Amino acid sequence: MSDLKARLRSDLTDAIRARDTLRTNTLRMTLSAIGNAEVAGSEARELSDDDVLKVIGKEAKKRREAAEAYDGAGRDELAATERSELAVLEDYLPKQLDDAQIDAIVAEAVRETGATGMAQMGQVMKVVQPKVAGQAEGGRVAAAVKRALAG
Repeated sequence: MSDLKARLRSDLTDAIRARDTLRTNTLRMTLSAIGNAEVAGSEARELSDDDVLKVIGKEAKKRREAAEAYDGAGRDELAATERSELAVLEDYLPKQLDDAQIDAIVAEAVRETGATGMAQMGQVMKVVQPKVAGQAEGGRVAAAVKRALAG
């Protein structure tokens, strides 16, 4: 079992003992998503820590998008719940890069690839993605690349 998955299970046990309903429910849903990812595909497999991080990242993205949707619908109490769950998940994710850090990485990648326009966006993304893996959502990175190549 990966270290991160073991940590999630241990934290779930602690949350149950502490009667922390929000944390318990969030960790249960996350462990369920990890279990689903392990049995997806043609054969079952044990996920590595990197794979577990990707699953947690997807779950965090779902919470972020749901909170925005609830805000748009005027459902503040549901948006607050989604944000609380997101805060629990963020404890397990690497620290996220801010926009200035992403812009610096993208500027370096543009120089490295010699990209001059939007046609080379794929080349720049190929260089940037490994450097920001797990630390920034793809949409934020793509927006930074578009800004750099358009300007």
